[in-house]
Amino acid sequence: MAKRPAKRIEWALATLALGGRPVGVLEVDGRCYRLRPSLARVGAKPVAQVGRLFAEWEAMLPALDAAAARVQEEDRVEGPRLAPLLYPGKVLCAGANYYDHIAEMGVSDTRKEAQRLFFFLKPPRNAVVGPGPTVRMPFDTSAFDWEIELAAVIGRRARNLRAEEALSHIACWTIALDMSARDKNRAPETFYKLDWVAGKANDTCCPMGPRLVPARAIPDLSDVPLRLWVNGVQKQDGSTKDMIFSVAEQIAIASRIMTLDPGDVLLTGTPAGVGAPKGTFLKVGDEVTAEIPPIGTFSVTIQPEG
Repeated sequence: MAKRPAKRIEWALATLALGGRPVGVLEVDGRCYRLRPSLARVGAKPVAQVGRLFAEWEAMLPALDAAAARVQEEDRVEGPRLAPLLYPGKVLCAGANYYDHIAEMGVSDTRKEAQRLFFFLKPPRNAVVGPGPTVRMPFDTSAFDWEIELAAVIGRRARNLRAEEALSHIACWTIALDMSARDKNRAPETFYKLDWVAGKANDTCCPMGPRLVPARAIPDLSDVPLRLWVNGVQKQDGSTKDMIFSVAEQIAIASRIMTLDPGDVLLTGTPAGVGAPKGTFLKVGDEVTAEIPPIGTFSVTIQPEG
């Protein structure tokens, strides 16, 4: 797939480690400015942490637009990136939601009408990490796998929605990696056959980054590229055009199961190219790099278990 130029975004949100603590920043033209004084300058609530924006997202969005237009050099900061949204309310993940992925995983009937969208949860406080040497190999696994996913951050409470109204509840997009212990996911000797907690809910196994871009930065979800490399070798090169259930359908279906609250994150599935079909898995020291234009690119390195 030819590389497409990323659309320029007006601003983004990120979280940096400054002085040993997380600090929310407004990113404009590749430079980061402290969020709190930037918002105060335009008369908005001086929020210091990114996660606190979503409870009042509709009011904060124009304030962020205004703040981005008036950033000052005195507020500029640099530091290591953390997960852009450190403490989501829920991390809800759509499973097996790309045609090419279910085909590579051995599903024989890949028609949409033969599929049922299902979800699983990752523990937000323990699973979410940012870029860098942040992902630890789960205990007792020999089949640690990667999945790149477009992730939506909810900005308005969503309950029992129609698909036609669902996208208006998205505040931001980011990139997420659904890291999976495939061998712990399976339980063939039991009546329930699968163990989604053991396979998907391990600590540090939901890296996110490098930033949050406002929902309008991706106005067309019909063909968004998703790319992933392991140690510089490209493994995934897909597109949202291969989604079985659209993002709007996913939000609508999820909202009939549970209330989606501001600050929740929805991972929307992964395209083909994961390690499981080839029996190729991650080892300590491997670097995984994920890219979704126009959100950006970030990398994590696998650390020893524990």
